[in-house]
Amino acid sequence: MGHWWERNILEPGKLPLLLALAAFVLTFVVTRVITRLIRAGKGPFGNVKAGGLHIHHVVPGVVLTVVGGFGAVASDRHGAGGAIAAVVFGIGAGLVLDEFALILHLDDVYWSEEGRKSVEVVALTAALVGLLLAGFSPFGVNDLTQEELQDRGGVIVTLVANFVFSLVALSKGKVRIAIFGTVVPLLALVGAARLARPGSLWARRFYGRRPRARARSALRAYHHDRRWAGPRRAVQDWIGGRPDPRPARLPGRH
Repeated sequence: MGHWWERNILEPGKLPLLLALAAFVLTFVVTRVITRLIRAGKGPFGNVKAGGLHIHHVVPGVVLTVVGGFGAVASDRHGAGGAIAAVVFGIGAGLVLDEFALILHLDDVYWSEEGRKSVEVVALTAALVGLLLAGFSPFGVNDLTQEELQDRGGVIVTLVANFVFSLVALSKGKVRIAIFGTVVPLLALVGAARLARPGSLWARRFYGRRPRARARSALRAYHHDRRWAGPRRAVQDWIGGRPDPRPARLPGRH
């Protein structure tokens, strides 16, 4: 265990990635604590305003991400400059992705149902960076032996195969499996082999004249969502806070 930690985590070239991940997660946690205190009317914190305009924290987040990114490119990743740039980049990325839903919808949906996307994207990003930090490489290259690495044809076939599996899984509406499948070998194959979700690109293209496949797809998606939607929402509420309830709609109103 100690040897694995030294090889994959404490390796000098990976220190900036470790610092960026730590800064990213810590920034997200601190930001969520502060925003929840502001929402509850507790503590000394308040919204930042300039001339009556509410300045969302995605704004300084973009600035820090740009500064940290260019700083990392211009610095030696083994030196102090690279470490500082990684921390700055991680802080900026945490601020930006905490308001990912706002950017996606171009609206202040932070405490709405749509705002859950921010929590999901942050968790997904942290998990992917953690896998890269632990030694996983995109599309399974890390699993190749030295002999296989010397065989360029074998490397290309492995890359293309895993990339195709990820694309198929994505077209079937299995976004999480497709993304994680790019760094965990053969995981995308699971998503590629299973039925597509209703409404996905694959379902629209290949299930149009297959009513049995459409029915099986809808039934599987229903059971999956019924089983996991509740626990997933509970975790999202625990991490990011419960969204505001939707206002009741009058009959006939949309």
